[in-house]
Amino acid sequence: MLDQLTIARPDDMHLHVRDGAVLRDVVPHSARQFARAIIMPNLRPPVVRVEQAMAYRDRILAAVPPGLSFEPLMTLYLTDSTPPQEMRRAREAGVLAMKLYPAGATTNSDAGVTDLRKVARVLEAAEREGIALLVHGEVTDADTDIFDREAVFIDRHLHALRRDFPALKIVLEHITTKEGAQYVADAGARTAATITAHHLLYNRNALFIGGLRPHWYCLPILKGEEHRRALVAAATSGSDRFFLGTDSAPHAAALKEHASGCAGCYMAFSALELYAEAFDAVGALDRLEAFASLHGAAFHGLPRNAGTVTLQRRPATLPDSLPFGEAELKPLRAGDTLAWAIAAPNRNDRTTP
Repeated sequence: MLDQLTIARPDDMHLHVRDGAVLRDVVPHSARQFARAIIMPNLRPPVVRVEQAMAYRDRILAAVPPGLSFEPLMTLYLTDSTPPQEMRRAREAGVLAMKLYPAGATTNSDAGVTDLRKVARVLEAAEREGIALLVHGEVTDADTDIFDREAVFIDRHLHALRRDFPALKIVLEHITTKEGAQYVADAGARTAATITAHHLLYNRNALFIGGLRPHWYCLPILKGEEHRRALVAAATSGSDRFFLGTDSAPHAAALKEHASGCAGCYMAFSALELYAEAFDAVGALDRLEAFASLHGAAFHGLPRNAGTVTLQRRPATLPDSLPFGEAELKPLRAGDTLAWAIAAPNRNDRTTP
């Protein structure tokens, strides 16, 4: 049995860090483990212009603790009115991608796209400029069951996007279904997917064990066991189309434990430990480095991180809560003891081609 694993410093290809005072509380959790992270733009107001993205980047960097190295990779929030010329400005500024939220799909997505036909010229410009499209792949119509919304989005929209923009890099984010995994596996080299630790570890039963458990509520919602198994198979397959994206989404505990609780699981505090648990459960620890540290960087044309992180098989108990500005934040599995712990984070800041 492998009791220690050293991997190249990984990248989180899907991360929420919010804004304002709470940055100082959550950014260090990611910087402890990850060299880089793709930062989601769904603030209020959303990050829709290059200058907003650059200013947000500066605020994130100011929250990185001394002695740690962490690079935020910025994105723009795609709206019905995004000007196509913004894609050239994005490329020149080093903005990596733009995010497609169908309007109303998740937290702070009300400014999202209402009709893909309205953004066709922007997608053409993104394809031309080499800006990736990150997709929250769910339909939002009320007559589609919440457990079917990813599969319906693929059938209704994603096939057409892939056909109409063949050179556009598309990432189907936080996939949750066997249909999502199969689509990405079959779609070609310019299509990829991120997978979260919670969707690898849990099925929808986790929402209801011992009562309603709001800290397991996320969007896309946890699915059935056959879907969880399909995600594990994809993540551990060795395919370079699948890579790590935590979708860590901090919310004040009081807003999670609420009559209308927020969607999102806070994973950043113990992300690598939970991914290690998921890979270890199926005897695939030898494939964790590629999934966490290599595939995402290669897809986005980024250099490999030269630093390392070491994981050890030893008990580590998560705190019951964490600071979150003037509130508190509860990590997923708060108070539980994990089987893995980080022993040597954030060594060597350099990257290699």
